[in-house]
Amino acid sequence: MSQLKDLPYSLLQFYATAPYECSYISDRVARSQVATPGHLIDSALYGDLVRHGFRRSGVYTYRPWCDTCQACVPVRIPVERFEPDRSMRRTWKRNQHLEATELKLAFHQDHYDLYRRYQHMRHTGGGMDGDSQDQYTQFLLQSRVDTRLVEFREAGELRMVSIIDCLPDGLSSVYTFFDPDLSQTSLGSFGILWQVETCRRINRPYLYLGYWIRDCAKMNYKRRFRPLEGLVSENWRELTDQDFDLLA
Repeated sequence: MSQLKDLPYSLLQFYATAPYECSYISDRVARSQVATPGHLIDSALYGDLVRHGFRRSGVYTYRPWCDTCQACVPVRIPVERFEPDRSMRRTWKRNQHLEATELKLAFHQDHYDLYRRYQHMRHTGGGMDGDSQDQYTQFLLQSRVDTRLVEFREAGELRMVSIIDCLPDGLSSVYTFFDPDLSQTSLGSFGILWQVETCRRINRPYLYLGYWIRDCAKMNYKRRFRPLEGLVSENWRELTDQDFDLLA
Protein backbone atom coordinates (compact mmCIF):
# COMPACT_ATOMS: atom_id res chain seq x y z
CA MET A 1 0.00 0.00 0.00
CA SER A 2 1.17 3.54 -0.75
CA GLN A 3 -0.16 7.07 -0.99
CA LEU A 4 0.47 9.72 -3.64
CA LYS A 5 2.05 12.45 -1.54
CA ASP A 6 1.55 15.07 -4.25
CA LEU A 7 -2.24 14.74 -4.13
CA PRO A 8 -4.03 16.58 -1.29
CA TYR A 9 -6.52 13.79 -0.66
CA SER A 10 -5.45 12.04 2.51
CA LEU A 11 -8.46 9.71 2.53
CA LEU A 12 -7.40 7.95 -0.67
CA GLN A 13 -5.22 4.88 -0.52
CA PHE A 14 -3.32 3.30 -3.40
CA TYR A 15 -2.85 -0.46 -3.66
CA ALA A 16 -0.69 -2.47 -6.04
CA THR A 17 -2.31 -5.52 -7.58
CA ALA A 18 -0.74 -8.94 -7.84
CA PRO A 19 1.18 -9.57 -11.09
CA TYR A 20 -0.89 -10.64 -14.10
CA GLU A 21 -0.27 -11.37 -17.77
CA CYS A 22 0.16 -8.17 -19.76
CA SER A 23 -2.60 -7.75 -22.34
CA TYR A 24 -0.56 -5.40 -24.54
CA ILE A 25 2.93 -6.91 -24.86
CA SER A 26 3.34 -10.67 -25.03
CA ASP A 27 5.59 -12.47 -22.55
CA ARG A 28 5.46 -9.59 -20.06
CA VAL A 29 3.95 -9.44 -16.60
CA ALA A 30 2.03 -6.37 -15.48
CA ARG A 31 0.76 -4.82 -12.26
CA SER A 32 -1.58 -1.91 -11.61
CA GLN A 33 -1.94 0.65 -8.85
CA VAL A 34 -5.58 1.08 -7.84
CA ALA A 35 -7.02 4.15 -6.11
CA THR A 36 -9.52 3.45 -3.32
CA PRO A 37 -12.15 3.91 -2.00
CA GLY A 38 -13.88 4.42 -5.31
CA HIS A 39 -16.92 6.25 -3.93
CA LEU A 40 -14.72 9.22 -2.95
CA ILE A 41 -13.44 9.73 -6.50
CA ASP A 42 -15.68 12.37 -8.05
CA SER A 43 -15.08 14.17 -11.35
CA ALA A 44 -12.76 16.82 -9.89
CA LEU A 45 -10.58 14.29 -8.05
CA TYR A 46 -10.61 11.95 -11.02
CA GLY A 47 -9.33 14.82 -13.17
CA ASP A 48 -6.34 15.17 -10.83
CA LEU A 49 -5.72 11.45 -11.00
CA VAL A 50 -5.85 11.45 -14.81
CA ARG A 51 -3.20 14.19 -14.84
CA HIS A 52 -1.05 11.79 -12.79
CA GLY A 53 -1.46 8.97 -15.31
CA PHE A 54 -4.54 7.19 -13.97
CA ARG A 55 -7.44 5.88 -16.00
CA ARG A 56 -10.61 4.02 -15.16
CA SER A 57 -12.33 0.80 -16.14
CA GLY A 58 -15.88 0.98 -14.88
CA VAL A 59 -15.67 2.14 -11.26
CA TYR A 60 -12.02 1.10 -10.86
CA THR A 61 -9.37 3.83 -11.15
CA TYR A 62 -5.89 2.55 -11.89
CA ARG A 63 -2.56 3.21 -13.55
CA PRO A 64 0.23 0.86 -14.72
CA TRP A 65 2.56 0.00 -11.85
CA CYS A 66 4.90 -2.57 -13.34
CA ASP A 67 8.12 -3.62 -11.63
CA THR A 68 10.51 -3.47 -14.61
CA CYS A 69 8.53 -1.92 -17.47
CA GLN A 70 7.45 1.66 -18.25
CA ALA A 71 6.06 1.04 -21.73
CA CYS A 72 2.63 2.56 -21.00
CA VAL A 73 2.84 6.30 -21.58
CA PRO A 74 -0.23 8.42 -20.73
CA VAL A 75 -0.91 10.74 -23.67
CA ARG A 76 -3.13 13.73 -24.43
CA ILE A 77 -3.77 16.10 -27.33
CA PRO A 78 -3.37 19.84 -26.63
CA VAL A 79 -6.38 20.75 -28.70
CA GLU A 80 -5.56 24.40 -29.49
CA ARG A 81 -2.26 23.40 -31.09
CA PHE A 82 -3.57 20.35 -32.89
CA GLU A 83 -3.73 20.57 -36.69
CA PRO A 84 -5.25 17.67 -38.64
CA ASP A 85 -3.22 16.39 -41.57
CA ARG A 86 -4.65 15.97 -45.06
CA SER A 87 -5.87 12.43 -44.41
CA MET A 88 -7.63 13.53 -41.22
CA ARG A 89 -9.31 16.43 -43.03
CA ARG A 90 -10.66 13.96 -45.59
CA THR A 91 -11.89 11.70 -42.81
CA TRP A 92 -13.62 14.63 -41.10
CA LYS A 93 -15.35 15.69 -44.32
CA ARG A 94 -16.30 12.11 -45.24
CA ASN A 95 -18.21 11.56 -42.00
CA GLN A 96 -20.04 14.86 -41.60
CA HIS A 97 -23.33 13.16 -42.45
CA LEU A 98 -23.25 11.19 -39.19
CA GLU A 99 -25.69 12.43 -36.56
CA ALA A 100 -24.24 12.54 -33.02
CA THR A 101 -26.66 12.18 -30.11
CA GLU A 102 -25.84 12.19 -26.39
CA LEU A 103 -27.80 9.58 -24.45
CA LYS A 104 -28.18 8.55 -20.84
CA LEU A 105 -25.40 6.23 -19.69
CA ALA A 106 -27.50 3.07 -19.89
CA PHE A 107 -27.71 -0.25 -21.68
CA HIS A 108 -28.96 -0.23 -25.26
CA GLN A 109 -29.26 -3.57 -27.05
CA ASP A 110 -28.10 -2.28 -30.42
CA HIS A 111 -25.03 -0.72 -28.79
CA TYR A 112 -24.12 -4.05 -27.20
CA ASP A 113 -24.71 -5.90 -30.49
CA LEU A 114 -22.37 -3.48 -32.27
CA TYR A 115 -19.78 -3.84 -29.48
CA ARG A 116 -19.83 -7.62 -29.79
CA ARG A 117 -19.43 -7.46 -33.57
CA TYR A 118 -16.63 -4.89 -33.28
CA GLN A 119 -14.71 -6.99 -30.76
CA HIS A 120 -15.18 -10.18 -32.77
CA MET A 121 -13.94 -8.66 -36.04
CA ARG A 122 -11.33 -6.18 -34.81
CA HIS A 123 -9.96 -7.73 -31.60
CA THR A 124 -10.43 -11.48 -31.83
CA GLY A 125 -8.57 -13.19 -29.00
CA GLY A 126 -8.02 -9.89 -27.20
CA GLY A 127 -10.00 -10.94 -24.16
CA MET A 128 -13.10 -8.81 -24.76
CA ASP A 129 -14.52 -10.50 -27.85
CA GLY A 130 -16.54 -12.80 -25.62
CA ASP A 131 -17.77 -10.18 -23.14
CA SER A 132 -21.18 -10.92 -21.67
CA GLN A 133 -23.80 -8.22 -21.19
CA ASP A 134 -22.74 -7.92 -17.54
CA GLN A 135 -19.07 -7.53 -18.47
CA TYR A 136 -19.94 -4.91 -21.07
CA THR A 137 -22.04 -3.02 -18.53
CA GLN A 138 -19.36 -3.12 -15.85
CA PHE A 139 -16.69 -1.95 -18.29
CA LEU A 140 -18.50 0.93 -20.02
CA LEU A 141 -21.76 1.77 -18.29
CA GLN A 142 -20.71 1.99 -14.63
CA SER A 143 -19.17 5.30 -13.60
CA ARG A 144 -18.94 7.57 -10.57
CA VAL A 145 -17.72 10.55 -12.60
CA ASP A 146 -19.29 12.80 -15.25
CA THR A 147 -19.53 10.37 -18.17
CA ARG A 148 -21.31 10.86 -21.50
CA LEU A 149 -22.48 8.26 -24.00
CA VAL A 150 -22.60 9.54 -27.58
CA GLU A 151 -23.97 7.52 -30.48
CA PHE A 152 -23.43 8.25 -34.16
CA ARG A 153 -26.07 7.22 -36.71
CA GLU A 154 -26.41 7.34 -40.48
CA ALA A 155 -30.00 7.50 -41.70
CA GLY A 156 -31.05 5.84 -38.45
CA GLU A 157 -28.43 3.07 -38.60
CA LEU A 158 -26.02 2.87 -35.67
CA ARG A 159 -22.42 3.36 -36.84
CA MET A 160 -20.37 4.25 -33.74
CA VAL A 161 -20.57 4.69 -29.96
CA SER A 162 -18.18 6.74 -27.81
CA ILE A 163 -17.93 6.79 -24.01
CA ILE A 164 -16.33 10.03 -22.80
CA ASP A 165 -15.46 11.36 -19.32
CA CYS A 166 -15.75 15.10 -18.72
CA LEU A 167 -12.83 16.48 -16.68
CA PRO A 168 -12.10 19.99 -15.40
CA ASP A 169 -9.33 20.43 -17.97
CA GLY A 170 -10.61 18.34 -20.86
CA LEU A 171 -12.25 15.17 -22.02
CA SER A 172 -11.01 11.63 -21.49
CA SER A 173 -11.75 9.16 -24.25
CA VAL A 174 -12.85 6.04 -22.39
CA TYR A 175 -13.72 3.76 -25.32
CA THR A 176 -15.06 3.94 -28.86
CA PHE A 177 -16.42 1.11 -30.97
CA PHE A 178 -17.83 1.23 -34.46
CA ASP A 179 -19.17 -0.73 -37.40
CA PRO A 180 -16.20 -2.93 -38.44
CA ASP A 181 -17.59 -3.29 -41.96
CA LEU A 182 -16.96 0.41 -42.59
CA SER A 183 -13.18 0.45 -42.14
CA GLN A 184 -12.72 2.58 -45.26
CA THR A 185 -14.50 5.49 -43.55
CA SER A 186 -11.89 5.69 -40.73
CA LEU A 187 -14.54 5.95 -38.03
CA GLY A 188 -12.01 5.54 -35.23
CA SER A 189 -10.04 8.57 -36.38
CA PHE A 190 -13.25 10.51 -36.91
CA GLY A 191 -14.25 9.77 -33.31
CA ILE A 192 -11.04 11.34 -32.01
CA LEU A 193 -11.42 14.35 -34.31
CA TRP A 194 -15.00 14.79 -33.09
CA GLN A 195 -13.81 14.73 -29.47
CA VAL A 196 -11.08 17.28 -30.25
CA GLU A 197 -13.69 19.60 -31.76
CA THR A 198 -15.93 19.06 -28.73
CA CYS A 199 -13.05 20.09 -26.44
CA ARG A 200 -12.70 23.28 -28.45
CA ARG A 201 -16.41 23.97 -28.36
CA ILE A 202 -16.63 23.63 -24.56
CA ASN A 203 -13.28 25.37 -24.01
CA ARG A 204 -11.35 22.45 -22.51
CA PRO A 205 -7.62 22.36 -23.36
CA TYR A 206 -6.90 18.61 -23.51
CA LEU A 207 -8.22 15.37 -24.93
CA TYR A 208 -6.80 12.46 -22.92
CA LEU A 209 -6.31 9.29 -24.98
CA GLY A 210 -5.24 6.84 -22.32
CA TYR A 211 -1.93 5.05 -22.86
CA TRP A 212 0.36 4.82 -25.86
CA ILE A 213 2.63 1.77 -26.05
CA ARG A 214 5.35 1.73 -28.70
CA ASP A 215 5.49 -2.04 -29.06
CA CYS A 216 1.72 -2.51 -29.25
CA ALA A 217 0.54 -2.26 -32.86
CA LYS A 218 -3.05 -1.38 -31.97
CA MET A 219 -1.78 1.75 -30.18
CA ASN A 220 0.09 3.11 -33.21
CA TYR A 221 -2.83 5.24 -34.36
CA LYS A 222 -2.37 7.61 -31.41
CA ARG A 223 1.00 8.90 -32.61
CA ARG A 224 -0.68 10.28 -35.75
CA PHE A 225 -2.40 12.99 -33.69
CA ARG A 226 0.31 15.60 -33.33
CA PRO A 227 1.34 17.39 -31.27
CA LEU A 228 0.90 14.65 -28.70
CA GLU A 229 1.94 15.17 -25.09
CA GLY A 230 3.09 12.33 -22.87
CA LEU A 231 3.54 11.97 -19.12
CA VAL A 232 7.24 11.14 -18.89
CA SER A 233 9.02 11.06 -15.51
CA GLU A 234 5.94 12.64 -13.90
CA ASN A 235 5.98 15.62 -16.28
CA TRP A 236 3.77 16.33 -19.30
CA ARG A 237 5.75 17.30 -22.39
CA GLU A 238 5.38 17.10 -26.15
CA LEU A 239 6.57 13.79 -27.55
CA THR A 240 9.09 13.95 -30.39
CA ASP A 241 9.94 11.52 -33.17
CA GLN A 242 12.87 10.41 -31.05
CA ASP A 243 10.53 9.64 -28.14
CA PHE A 244 8.39 7.47 -30.39
CA ASP A 245 11.53 5.55 -31.34
CA LEU A 246 12.99 5.26 -27.83
CA LEU A 247 10.21 5.09 -25.26
CA ALA A 248 9.58 1.55 -24.11
